[in-house]
Amino acid sequence: MQAVEVKSFLEGKLPGTVIEVEGEGCNFQLNVFSDELAALRPVQRQQSIYAHLNPWIADGSIHAVTMKFFSSAAWAERT
Repeated sequence: MQAVEVKSFLEGKLPGTVIEVEGEGCNFQLNVFSDELAALRPVQRQQSIYAHLNPWIADGSIHAVTMKFFSSAAWAERT
């Protein structure tokens, strides 16, 4: 599995969300930019991503995912 596949898949499932994906094979790191997701509790944020990735996790295509979530304001403060 390639990072570009994960990125395009998740952005297609989560309109208005921008996702940076690093990694390859079965381990990925996600930076998720979404005001909507950033407003949720941490567990709810992760659940919203895992809900889409679960089929790939179940079949072993993805083994590990780490995530960081940013609102547009939080990201602007970092840059």
